[in-house]
Amino acid sequence: MFSVSQDEAAAIQKAFHESGEWAAVAELRRHFPIQDNANALNAVRAIVRWSQPPRPVPDGPAGPPS
Repeated sequence: MFSVSQDEAAAIQKAFHESGEWAAVAELRRHFPIQDNANALNAVRAIVRWSQPPRPVPDGPAGPPS
């Protein structure tokens, strides 16, 4: 098990969208020592499915500030 920062996830997602799964696996391996292809590919596929969390809605009245 390992933790992936937002920057690492963004780099892996960028590699995936620009060059495909195996480029994303290579990017993953730049950050983490995963040797098994199947495990690395599964990790990439999971990371690619992540999305940015929604921004919190500010409290207060809607509309332009006065």
